[in-house]
Amino acid sequence: MKNNLTIYRNLPRFDTQRPSAVTIGNFDGVHRGHQSILQRVHDEATLRGLAPTVMTFEPHPRAYFAQRGQRPELIPTQISSLRGKIEALARHRISQVVLERFDQCLADMSPEAFIEDLLVNGLATRWLLVGEDFRYGHKRGGDIDLLREYGQRFGFEVETIADVADDMGRRISSSELRVALAVGNLELAHHLLGHRYCISGHVIHGQKLGRTLGFPTLNLRVPQRCALRSGIYVVRAHGLGPQPLPGVASLGVRPTVHDSGRLMLETHLLDCQIEAYGKLTRIEFLDFLRDEEKFPDLLTMTAAINTDAQRARDYFAASHGL
Repeated sequence: MKNNLTIYRNLPRFDTQRPSAVTIGNFDGVHRGHQSILQRVHDEATLRGLAPTVMTFEPHPRAYFAQRGQRPELIPTQISSLRGKIEALARHRISQVVLERFDQCLADMSPEAFIEDLLVNGLATRWLLVGEDFRYGHKRGGDIDLLREYGQRFGFEVETIADVADDMGRRISSSELRVALAVGNLELAHHLLGHRYCISGHVIHGQKLGRTLGFPTLNLRVPQRCALRSGIYVVRAHGLGPQPLPGVASLGVRPTVHDSGRLMLETHLLDCQIEAYGKLTRIEFLDFLRDEEKFPDLLTMTAAINTDAQRARDYFAASHGL
């Protein structure tokens, strides 16, 4: 990864004793609120000679408890893949990421053990930044006061950060971002992220149906609970050439030709054919065109795809060009 980022799936670390500046959270999407936190961690780590560190959880604790309680409707949608999250953390100059597996063992861990085992013994924490309402340990029993008490005992400072708001005073959060993506509001998502929403991954082999219809596609796997609304989008593909490539993409389950229910991102590059299997690409979403539909036959579907492609060309021609 960039920035010599090291990923730890188990603590204590196996390769270093370097003290750490740590923040804890899920960081789904790495939006502008997260970016403010990461900037603070980096700056403080640089000032103190510490390793800027993020501890995050896989799966999301809410997802774990929803599954355990057989309430799948409570599982939060996923803004970014694990790869996307780690890439974003690296871009913001984090050098250590702890992927702490959230399971029953972690859920049952006492607040005191959470501090001693993970923060003190696991990361040699010297400075910790968390939200004002941060809770941890069994039944969320740990609070900021306990962190500060243990910080005095083990030699780390605790700082808290309030919710980050935009210039209009609106809270920037993963929940707000999920709502924006769920309705296909790409402009609001752009505002919350500070950049266009993207999905990255390796191009995989598909059914090759698009090729036979005259619309070959780049196929990417996406999280099954992807936060973005299913539908047809104007996009750009990055990483496949010296410049971003314009395209039109379908995010959905392909109901006309497939009944597996597997979510897939299929991108057709406009007036361009390249061999991209196995390559890593990043699909940038620019405009929502329409919802996914189930067509009565392939002929009707092909006509709709042709219309989508023309609308995408019109989008790039109307001052949105590359």
